Amino acid sequence: MERPWYRSFNWTMAATCILISVLGVVLIHSADLRDPSAAGEWHRQIIYVVIGIVVMALCAATDYHRWQRWAVPLYVANLGLLAFVLRGGHSALGAVRWISLGPLGAFQPSEPAKLILAITIASLLARWPTIGPREMLLTIGAVAVPALLILKQPDLGTTLVVVAMLTAQLFFGVANAGYFLAYAAVVGAIGAFVVGTNVVLKPFQRDRLLVFLHPNADPEGAGWNLNQSKIAVGSGELFGKGLYHGTQTQLNFVPEHSRDFIFTVLGEELGYIGTISLIVAYAVILLGGILAMLAARDRFGFLLAAGLIAMLAFHVTVNVGMTIGIMPITGIPLPFMSYGGSAVITDFAAIGVLLNIHLQRDKLVF
Repeated sequence: MERPWYRSFNWTMAATCILISVLGVVLIHSADLRDPSAAGEWHRQIIYVVIGIVVMALCAATDYHRWQRWAVPLYVANLGLLAFVLRGGHSALGAVRWISLGPLGAFQPSEPAKLILAITIASLLARWPTIGPREMLLTIGAVAVPALLILKQPDLGTTLVVVAMLTAQLFFGVANAGYFLAYAAVVGAIGAFVVGTNVVLKPFQRDRLLVFLHPNADPEGAGWNLNQSKIAVGSGELFGKGLYHGTQTQLNFVPEHSRDFIFTVLGEELGYIGTISLIVAYAVILLGGILAMLAARDRFGFLLAAGLIAMLAFHVTVNVGMTIGIMPITGIPLPFMSYGGSAVITDFAAIGVLLNIHLQRDKLVF
């Protein structure tokens, strides 16, 4: 007999995501306390979190095999939205990434694109019994089109997330190690070309990479974000300065501190204990994802879980790394913490899919 669903449900994983999102709302409130232009962000974030929890529940209750059947229409719709952004999208901070929704805010199609591409890659790789050069090229080509549209916005961070997901899913989906190594070599060569030339990267993106290599090169220009972020995190010491008492945070020295640099607020106000606690919480979520991956009943579920784990792990690693100076600044949000409805809802949707994969481990197969 099958166990009742509530006994198979990974409550720990779901609850940890919700707790992190609640902490995120508190830190956003602290970050925006002395910024009148962002005074309503924490109110809106509460709404986004509530919607995200509902979406997580719906995805957890949806058989993940349905995503495989819906892969093509989801992919086409995703391409349409990404193409529309470049033509009629809303511009902010030098990028065109959003579709204006009027009083409801703005929608960023590149966020759900990550989930949709994880589904697309898993669906393609699960379709063929063996993966050869032809199948790999078809999969890479299917990912390259939306990835290039995202890079054009420009959004280097999300493009790198897509590459990380593709790499993880190919690693687990391709049996021939030689094929995967050839793919990795090509990706490495392309990466070296992009970094070494001015063909692809925008000037501000190239400046961020140069500042990462030479942190003291432009402390009041391109290096300002990195230096202020490191000061904020370091000044928190062991226990932090206390909520709403962080000087770097309250005096707005760190730009975008409710978004990409929310980790600096945590480090300054809750200190080393707070940051380590958050990292442990993310480890719990990633462990839940790995358990779902290992519990998958088929190849599609296994590869889909691998892609979603890679997405979340890449976000956490790069976001935390860039705030403390061990990763280049790429502008990707911290899952469940950073302000933004599209990102938070997408994160919860990804967790919902993982929960359903894990939930079906005890499902009887006839």
